[in-house]
Amino acid sequence: MKISATLPTSLPPSTAEKLKAAAVELEAAFLAEMLKSSGLGETSKSFGGGAGEDQFSSFLVKYQARALAESGGVGLSEILFQSMMEKTHGDKS
Repeated sequence: MKISATLPTSLPPSTAEKLKAAAVELEAAFLAEMLKSSGLGETSKSFGGGAGEDQFSSFLVKYQARALAESGGVGLSEILFQSMMEKTHGDKS
């Protein structure tokens, strides 16, 4: 029996879509650091704490930062996206 891989029928993402995704990723990383600095990732003693809770709290902070960035964030991704678009279109002139 031979199994062949099927290629996705969707078109590859455009340059603008790639740049937008990169800008959102950068904003998410920035927001994650800001959330950590604000103490969001710190474990509270009311839940028992422990090494496991400390390790998994970073995942929660990253998820929350990504959710914030994907829903509009603080506007940083839009500024980054516009800047990258200008740079991309400026190089092709």
